[in-house]
Amino acid sequence: MLPAISVSGQRLLASGLFLFLVGLLQGVAMPLFTSPRLALSAHIAAVSNGLVLVVFSFVWPRIRLAELWGRIAIASIIAGMYGIWVSFSIASIAGAASVFSFAGKGQIDNMMIDFVVTAVDYFGSAASIAGAALFFPEC
Repeated sequence: MLPAISVSGQRLLASGLFLFLVGLLQGVAMPLFTSPRLALSAHIAAVSNGLVLVVFSFVWPRIRLAELWGRIAIASIIAGMYGIWVSFSIASIAGAASVFSFAGKGQIDNMMIDFVVTAVDYFGSAASIAGAALFFPEC
């Protein structure tokens, strides 16, 4: 029998499963995006980040943090994982070429879109790192 999952663990699990599902649906719709190669990257990011959130939901009962730090850790890790996916999704819709040059070949540059994508990606990366660091305070 599985142990009961706390409300925080349920939030992580639901967020992870939803992101995983959105990633699967995005994979089906890849040909419809301005940049299908960036859409593939967004699809992979959503599926893998969703699984990371599911894993964190099962690790959560073993983590001992004060309530405030626990809320900050959960909010950071969820916001970070979704932020990374959103940055790839915006880039695939708008065709932001210079930000993700590995997948944006042949797309038109737009400085404003590139700035937004870069800002969201940096936010997502920083929030993910901060959230993961709070999950494992003894490291």
